[in-house]
Amino acid sequence: MARICELTGKRPAKGSIIWRSGKAKKQGGIGTHVTAITKRRFMPNLQRVKAVINGEVRYVRVTASALKKGLVTKPLKRNWKKPEAAGKK
Repeated sequence: MARICELTGKRPAKGSIIWRSGKAKKQGGIGTHVTAITKRRFMPNLQRVKAVINGEVRYVRVTASALKKGLVTKPLKRNWKKPEAAGKK
């Protein structure tokens, strides 16, 4: 399953980790140097929530930022209760 937000289209972004060695000049060293650069991915914070889409309730995978912005309309809570058995008293 793709790691893509169904509302905003946010997807994993590419980036890199930069390894540095040495002591900063401010702290009395000769300066830091880049020793390695490795690739990494920034994953979106996806959450699986129930939402009302086109009048029907279904699960969608959306980012936490979309939830915070209020882009998701959540369904009403069910207040249906199991009917009591007619024979019992």
